[in-house]
Amino acid sequence: MAGATHCSLQVKRLLLDPKFEGYKLSLEPLACYQLELDAAVAEVKLRDDQYTLDHMRAFGMYNYLHLDSWYQDNVYYVDQFGRVMNLSVTLDTALQKPREVFRLPTDLTAYDNRLCASVHFSSSTWVTLSDGTGKLYLIKSGKRGNGASEKWEIVFNEELGSPFIIAHSVSFVKSGIHSVAVLLLRVEKDELDTKGSGFHVTLEWVTIAEISKEGDQRYHIFKRRVLQGKSLPHYAAIEPSGDGLMIVSYKPFKFMQDEDKLEENDDAEATNEKKDPLYYWQQTEDDVTITVQIPQDMTKDDIKVRFSPDNICVTLKDQPPLMEGKLYSSVDHESCTWIIRENKSLEISLIKKNEGLRWPELVVGDTRGEFIMDSSQRSEIAESLMHLTSEVMNPNPEKENPPCNAQELEECDAFLEDSASLCRFDGDTLKVTHVIHLGSNQYLFSVVVNPREMPCFCLRHDVDALLWQPHSDQPENMWEHIATFNALGYVQASKQDKKFMACAPDYSYAALCECLRRIFIYRQPTPLSTVLYNRKEGRQVGQVAKQLVATLEANDPILGFQATSERLFVLTTKTLFLIKVNSGN
Repeated sequence: MAGATHCSLQVKRLLLDPKFEGYKLSLEPLACYQLELDAAVAEVKLRDDQYTLDHMRAFGMYNYLHLDSWYQDNVYYVDQFGRVMNLSVTLDTALQKPREVFRLPTDLTAYDNRLCASVHFSSSTWVTLSDGTGKLYLIKSGKRGNGASEKWEIVFNEELGSPFIIAHSVSFVKSGIHSVAVLLLRVEKDELDTKGSGFHVTLEWVTIAEISKEGDQRYHIFKRRVLQGKSLPHYAAIEPSGDGLMIVSYKPFKFMQDEDKLEENDDAEATNEKKDPLYYWQQTEDDVTITVQIPQDMTKDDIKVRFSPDNICVTLKDQPPLMEGKLYSSVDHESCTWIIRENKSLEISLIKKNEGLRWPELVVGDTRGEFIMDSSQRSEIAESLMHLTSEVMNPNPEKENPPCNAQELEECDAFLEDSASLCRFDGDTLKVTHVIHLGSNQYLFSVVVNPREMPCFCLRHDVDALLWQPHSDQPENMWEHIATFNALGYVQASKQDKKFMACAPDYSYAALCECLRRIFIYRQPTPLSTVLYNRKEGRQVGQVAKQLVATLEANDPILGFQATSERLFVLTTKTLFLIKVNSGN
């Protein structure tokens, strides 16, 4: 990731609530409607050779219910007969049965090693579809959610190798040419990996464009690029313009195409970075000593050293300044000296004005030198840090400030992947341009707030869950904090059986479901219609955040989970549930 800009996420303080008091369990009834499916969902169980955690996350925890964010309350799923079924809701009390909008030409039952079929809505009229056998379909759908105008028509289909699922897709027009970029996810056997899981994850970035070949205007594959990593990405999305890609993952991804060329460039950059230092410097509490190697034939007349209270300039004959700039701290320039040693090195002595001050750098912003620390300084630093470590577990428990003990952390404060990073890849150079090390900001879920923008991702920050909107066209504000779900980071960690998480596109609530039956809904704080007092503090409470719990009347596992501003859609093997969370008002 050399050359990438290291960024950080800027939290908007106005969106945080430091006085949040927690969720109050509400017993208000939730209207729940259920529709029995004509045929079971096309669920694909994991095979014996799909035993890794990446297989489980990618395919075992797959969300079989697909939300069409371009149209309100419009969901799709694929049934066991290969039919793409749609439910579009306008009125809860007049629900229609899910209707067939498309049928896959492939007989899914004939394939033993297939994956689950996947759907992604690239635009308001374009859909990408995978049958799970390795074939990709590009479909022109017309205006969806309306039986009269919705007609799915295949404009491109091609076998693209081993089975995959669609992670993301976008539709865009560039230079008058319509293109659709698709991100395909695979977990593949890695013969070279003898110490790890034996598998790696690939993301194939395929661009399909309407181009003319021999006078025939059709959609063809314009470009194929492959990224490879050692862990499943939590989040992977193509920018709306098709110019870049963002990935949140535990372990880094890198492009595999043109790998030799990329490695040559990386080696050249590494060679440049590993140049020998131009000078070496040491310091005591009183002075700083600089050593510079000079050519054998150089004399004192060829050397110019200028001192001032805050600056230094060192020039060798017929060469640009070797060292020039502002010193970290002031010096007594009248007492500073320089001398040529017998080993043909130039030695410069600077006398500190502020005795005892340790300089972290010599010339501000100059990284061409190397600081040499002597053994006494190392011992001094080690001794100053000694109180932070101990060979004995909690040696002095009665001490006023006992050392941190990992056993005191709550279970929800620990998770395995504590070094995930967010990377932005450029589609032309295939290099990482921006990187954010997420540290303890655990990834929770993603949601589409505006279908014309990239999907948002939700991260845990302390106990809260913060929603971030990527803006690929705004380099100064590439990731914007747009909403906060108070204490959701803490709450979700206690749900050991959780399977899916989601939130409303208008941020009015967040929800999570367990593998079976139970749904938890967390509303944003709302003003009270009655007077309520905090008995401990004796003050009036102005607003309350409610937690609601719904239990489905089904014994089948939950296979799909999607949230809109008004409703939650929950899919099981044979039933589609609708939970009315907010009224249309």
